[in-house]
Amino acid sequence: MAELVTMSSKGQIVVPISMREGFNQGTPFAIFRMDDTVILKRVNVPSAKEAFAKIHKFGMEFARKKGMKESDVEGIIHEGRGIKSG
Repeated sequence: MAELVTMSSKGQIVVPISMREGFNQGTPFAIFRMDDTVILKRVNVPSAKEAFAKIHKFGMEFARKKGMKESDVEGIIHEGRGIKSG
């Protein structure tokens, strides 16, 4: 379905009510333009908590695959910094 809309002097375009279903105020979008075509794509921006959980899970799986234990971490950090343990 297509509807006719007009851009304001501030570059704003109102999305018709019939096309807003599933979107709320504050919904983030990426906008793409190619010649005379503009596309809006809803994007999922994870919260800091979600992003940290994903990174943590990756790190834990990586360490497990490498056979690393939590007790190895301090030595690995010191080694990376060029600090002698002891």
